[in-house]
Amino acid sequence: MNLSYLFDPAHWSVTADGSIPQLILSHLYYSALALLIGTVIALPIGLWIGHTGRGSFIAINAGNAGRSLPTLGLLMLMVTLLGLGLLPVLIALTVLVIPPVLTSAYAGVRAIDQRVVDAAKGVGMRPRQVLAKVELPLALPVMMSGFRSAALQVVATATVAAAVGLNGLGRLLIDGLAVNDYSRVLAGAIVVAVLAVVLDLVLAFAQRRIVSPGLRERSSR
Repeated sequence: MNLSYLFDPAHWSVTADGSIPQLILSHLYYSALALLIGTVIALPIGLWIGHTGRGSFIAINAGNAGRSLPTLGLLMLMVTLLGLGLLPVLIALTVLVIPPVLTSAYAGVRAIDQRVVDAAKGVGMRPRQVLAKVELPLALPVMMSGFRSAALQVVATATVAAAVGLNGLGRLLIDGLAVNDYSRVLAGAIVVAVLAVVLDLVLAFAQRRIVSPGLRERSSR
């Protein structure tokens, strides 16, 4: 296993064009932008479906569609329709984010004990107050799990950006294969895997800080 490219100090220079740190920053930028857009779209819909109980088939089918949709195929379709650039990549990655965020928001709200919701209504809370002050906090463990799943999928898949000429860690894979430099390909695969693991650890820590201990224990049970 040749790791010469990965451990070459020249490839870790922050100022060098195409260095690994620069590619990581580009990779994280695409991923974070897609996560933001997808969450802004999917989270309110999932919460509304879980709160009202209407349109549950949307949440169920969204999860199935997300698992079966080929991201690279969708990216090529968007490139055909929109041309090269960041927009096709964002659309393809955002479509990947929406299903787990939507379904986890729906599932988290629907899993709440109805007696808790009824008690909140009984003390005079309005529907929006019930959603914001009762259902949303109680659904956080499930919602965070869905967000973590979406984040891992996006970080692992954002390498497709290199297929349409953008930067990111996919450059190591695409360019390495183009010149039969398998040390570069291996370096790209390792960095993407490590980045995904580190991101999951960060999100797990954030989840522990955001979710109260009582809810964490209940969720684990």
